[in-house]
Amino acid sequence: MTTVYGLDACDTCKKARNWLKRFELAHDFSDYRANRVPAETLKAWAAQLGGWDKLINKASTTWRQLPEARKSPASDPEWTLLLKEHPALIKRPVLVTDDGTASVGFTDNGWKLRFGIKK
Repeated sequence: MTTVYGLDACDTCKKARNWLKRFELAHDFSDYRANRVPAETLKAWAAQLGGWDKLINKASTTWRQLPEARKSPASDPEWTLLLKEHPALIKRPVLVTDDGTASVGFTDNGWKLRFGIKK
């Protein structure tokens, strides 16, 4: 089953979920704050996406308010601890399809390509 991870109140996550409904694609939604993503899953996403920088929203208010010392974790455990403490730092939405492939962000054309929709 396709799963969308994000924040319930996030406008982009709402658009993404509506898009899936419009194309009648079954999916689950998991809110980062209510259901913390396990460290191993975060590590797997970061590896798939090309590193922690691809998973972290450095344009967010949460990131800008972090102390400078917290903005450069040196290891996977430090990154996962940071995301456990501040789940809003994870870019959103994270889309994980049945085959386990993860991607971040939402665009109509990007998701049409991802799901093979020609409309």
